[in-house]
Amino acid sequence: MPLRIGIDLGGTKIEILALDDQGRELLRRRVPTPARDYSATLAALVGLVQETEATLGLKGSVGVGIPGAESLADGRVKNANSTCLIGHPLGRDLERALERPVRLANDANCFALSEAVDGAGQGANSVFGVILGTGVGGGIVLQGRVLVGANAIAGEWGHNPLPAPQKEDLPLPACYCGRRGCIETYLSGPGLLADYERQPGADPEIKDVADLASRATAGDPLAEAALGRYEARLARSLATVINVLDPEVIVLGGGLSNLTRLYRTVPRLWGPHVFSDTVRTRLLPNRHGDSSGVRGAAWLWPQESHP
Repeated sequence: MPLRIGIDLGGTKIEILALDDQGRELLRRRVPTPARDYSATLAALVGLVQETEATLGLKGSVGVGIPGAESLADGRVKNANSTCLIGHPLGRDLERALERPVRLANDANCFALSEAVDGAGQGANSVFGVILGTGVGGGIVLQGRVLVGANAIAGEWGHNPLPAPQKEDLPLPACYCGRRGCIETYLSGPGLLADYERQPGADPEIKDVADLASRATAGDPLAEAALGRYEARLARSLATVINVLDPEVIVLGGGLSNLTRLYRTVPRLWGPHVFSDTVRTRLLPNRHGDSSGVRGAAWLWPQESHP
């Protein structure tokens, strides 16, 4: 039986998942990520693969989702919020230790791939996977394959400027990347809360998005206004993606994907910003939730090249 092993390398935990070729889960395990220690992180990854294969009595393909990307120039990790990975050839080190090819991909690409293969976007030729959480990321899957891009940044829409800023969007917030007005500064969870907190009369007791959404449902006008601005900004931003990529499906992930109202309101709002008389793109919630990243890592090996 072919075995697919996926690993989600996060800042606080490492999750490993083994699937059969039909996507059925055979084993899953989580361990803490060694703090700020590349060598210990590498050892933990290798150990998890070896333990998984020993438990199942099978050897499999290995895919790893990372919070960054491999440089196409030298294979070293770049743009990672787990900074101990930056500058290290993680893919090559894993291949040497495991004595087989290993595929690495950005964690947002893994999310998009998971949802395209057997998730909310199953059957679609083009899927844009969106992460709306602490940050804003994205991944593109075309005909079942992740689009990496010439600079390994395909789908990274969060650091484009917010389209068509309105009066209520000003002044443009500063972003950690050094720019101002990035989509991430508005559409991340912290960005939404910061927008609410800037309103006169905002309740300092509101500390998370779920609480904000509950207040809006209960009729709090300031909470409702903040969510309304968020939906308008998300609609304009996704309309730009549709104008460029024209995907069949957009799947939302991350904590803000749990705001069910987005799937009703955003498609109603993006129409005027899309260069088309009709918009057939579907906006859908993810199917696999927190498991999408690790499942997508397991699917990094396409069927025809799977051992």
